[in-house]
Amino acid sequence: MDREISKAAVLRGRLQSIIKYFFFAALVVVSVIYGRSYLSMKGSQKDFKIVQVKKGSIQSTLAASGTIVSSSERVINAPITTEIEQVYLQTGAQVKIGDLILALDQENTQLEYERLQDELSLRKNNIKRLGLQFDKDLNDLEYQDEIKALRLDELQAQVSDQKRLLKIGGATQEELESAELKLKIERIEKKMLENELKFKRSVNQNDKDNLTLEYNIQSKRLQELGNKLKETEVRATSEGVITWINEDIGKTVNVGEPLVKLANLNKFKVEAITSERNMSILEVGMKTEVKIGKERLYGQITRILPELENNSVKFYIALDENDHESLRPNHRVEVNVIRSQKDDVLVARRGMGLKGTTTQFFYKVEQQNAKRVRVKKGLISSDYFEIIEGLEEGDKIIVSETEDFNHMDSFTIKS
Repeated sequence: MDREISKAAVLRGRLQSIIKYFFFAALVVVSVIYGRSYLSMKGSQKDFKIVQVKKGSIQSTLAASGTIVSSSERVINAPITTEIEQVYLQTGAQVKIGDLILALDQENTQLEYERLQDELSLRKNNIKRLGLQFDKDLNDLEYQDEIKALRLDELQAQVSDQKRLLKIGGATQEELESAELKLKIERIEKKMLENELKFKRSVNQNDKDNLTLEYNIQSKRLQELGNKLKETEVRATSEGVITWINEDIGKTVNVGEPLVKLANLNKFKVEAITSERNMSILEVGMKTEVKIGKERLYGQITRILPELENNSVKFYIALDENDHESLRPNHRVEVNVIRSQKDDVLVARRGMGLKGTTTQFFYKVEQQNAKRVRVKKGLISSDYFEIIEGLEEGDKIIVSETEDFNHMDSFTIKS
């Protein structure tokens, strides 16, 4: 016969079960906490980036991106208004001085050249003829002046005769006065002739100079047109590569319109862009660092374009080694514009664990032990950061991520 279980016994059973469950849960929690702590007490050395604190220089920089371009580009323009007749080379072709690139139609220019040449020959003949005429006119005046001189001598002799005859009664006073009057008139006429001769000499010389000047001007114009006629055969003016060419055969081009662009592949510069937020910081003359793989090339900003494009500002960098072997046209590079620099300070190489705050906790490594220390930072560059407080030269620190260990003051590093 079954007996009824008392309420007290039932309560004791339930209480014992609750105590068992609570004890088991507590044991699990403690095991997890202590197990995690035990596991977290050690870390593998291969999982960390450990760097050494050293003395060195550091720079404050702003980032930009750049493209290697030729340091000099020559543009060959159309010498005359004409049409493109033939294209011999294409974009990308390397050329030497004198290589034929394209040809322009020269028919109209050739006709103009021949017309000017005929006009110049005619003008030359006219100058020669006028020169002969001027010389003839001067000679005639000189002959007339000589005749006047002889006539004066004759009249002077007549006056002397009249004076002698007057003394002996062989001539009258009126005859003497008439002879003296003719002499005066002749002297005045000779002075007029001498003045005319002087004037003609001066005028003829000026006319000759003017005609010669006009001839020289037209001769230079003919020479210039002859040079333009030669330039209708567009040839390379320097060694390099064709970066652009007008290939539209039959198209009319005006004087001064670009035909070909040649780039020098021996020397380069950097065309860089950065955010418009940095525009107020950029200045001509600022030092720069250009990264090409593992290479570091240095230079300075030479030009900043005033206009913005796609919320970016463009600027150009002249490289100290503009002929470095690693430079390749159109190659993309990283650019750091140096804002300031500190020398002989404590620095360490950057890692993924570096934060942007002024102070940060790092783990300092001593043998197999990593201990958490507070570090005050200064300048931060693309490769290094400055250490102001918390570490000394020669200390080693972990600069990679340490999220799994941030709850501990120290842990062991396994080799």
